[in-house]
Amino acid sequence: MQPSTGFNLISFSGKMKILHLSWMVFFISFFVWFNHAPLLGAIAGSLGITMAQVKTLLILNVALTIPARVVVGMLTDKFGPRIVYAALLILCSIPCFMFAMATTFEQAAIARFALGFIGAGFVVGIRMVSEWFPANELGTAEGIYGGWGNFGSAAAAMLLPVLALMFGGDDGWRYAIGLTGVLSVIFGVIWYINVTDTPKGGTYFKPKKVGAMEVTSKGDFVLLLIMKLPMYGALALLTWKLSPSGASLLSENLVIGTYAFLVLLYIYEVYKTFDINGHIFKQPVPESHRYEFKQVAVLNVLYFTTFGSELAVVSMLPLFFMEVFGLDMVYAGLLASAYAFMNLASRPGGGWISDRMGRRKTLIVLTTGLAVGYFVMGLVDASWPLWLAVAAAMACSFFVQAGEGAVFAAVPLIKRRLTGQIAGMTGAYGNVGAVVYLTALSLVDYQTFFMIIAASALLGLGALLFMKEPDGHITEVNEDGTVELISVT
Repeated sequence: MQPSTGFNLISFSGKMKILHLSWMVFFISFFVWFNHAPLLGAIAGSLGITMAQVKTLLILNVALTIPARVVVGMLTDKFGPRIVYAALLILCSIPCFMFAMATTFEQAAIARFALGFIGAGFVVGIRMVSEWFPANELGTAEGIYGGWGNFGSAAAAMLLPVLALMFGGDDGWRYAIGLTGVLSVIFGVIWYINVTDTPKGGTYFKPKKVGAMEVTSKGDFVLLLIMKLPMYGALALLTWKLSPSGASLLSENLVIGTYAFLVLLYIYEVYKTFDINGHIFKQPVPESHRYEFKQVAVLNVLYFTTFGSELAVVSMLPLFFMEVFGLDMVYAGLLASAYAFMNLASRPGGGWISDRMGRRKTLIVLTTGLAVGYFVMGLVDASWPLWLAVAAAMACSFFVQAGEGAVFAAVPLIKRRLTGQIAGMTGAYGNVGAVVYLTALSLVDYQTFFMIIAASALLGLGALLFMKEPDGHITEVNEDGTVELISVT
């Protein structure tokens, strides 16, 4: 049963209450996740770490979110968004407090790595919003959820340096980061008390089995296993970055052990995927119950470029403005926040345009704009007027974030009971992109970094050739065996 239509943003009841609470807890999760980015200068000075170690912290911050989004997506589909988001916010306050109290690079690195788990909260809200809004409003609703929630990183860039200065002293940054952990606990409790997984009378469709994503054809089974490989590749890349050849955070034996563990984990995942989907090799799935996994694959590639680049750029942009234009920490943080500030309008805008123009056409236009935007960013150097560099960053961010909104306008229209898992995998690809881009940043200059992102956007345009516009209905089976049709148009 879908909630009633009507979209009133100033309302705080029914489905609009769920939307507002969803973006608020997502805002807090991003506020916590990126609480280090605008304070890196103070953190580096306090801990006595090098710039190479600072860049390692940036990579660690987004690494664990790759498997976390997949796991949290499965948990959400199984247990519902209410309990999963509350638990995530409360538990992730622990590594947040650990980071605030760190006195060595190793302590900070472990805490930062663990804190990457809070970035998985995004996929929980995607499932929650899809339960409460009809298809003709879903792009707009998911865009508001993602855009206003994503603004948490901009809020961190604007507010946390000021808070650190207000607390004062060498430990000002610690108190500012610790405060974000307190907010995480508070909003976890508020969320749990005030939401339900579905509207009254609605059915919360769950996967038939948990442990791997369901697919509905032999070809999709193979494609799913192929699409898993870049996630393991990103974790292997991170391991190499932390090896004696990189940041020397891991010993040679531990690196070899990690590589072996990743290989064994992938083999286990192949086994588990076959265990969940083995029936498709014996008996074809009825046409009416199928979905095309290639739709998920295309959205994965697009989110690699859109959200992957946003994560990377939000992490490094304060440093970029500090080093290229010689700005202080507070001013650089404020200017860098302009990139994420666009989330307030651009991500909802991408979802709204998708609701009206179609998912595929919107993504083609926005991905093209993204490629051009990063190409322009790659031309920025100290000779540019500062205002023009900021304007270029804001223009680029519009296409990036509107593209994210358009991607997740399509995600919930593929298969309702798998929305958490699909959102988890697509979201994980955003973190794969972030790891790849931030690793590139540690090896090249800023201008080349932006050019690499621009070039990768061309892969997204190529993937869009294989995307089909969502149309018709999703077929889902109730627990009593009755079939329900969910409109996707």
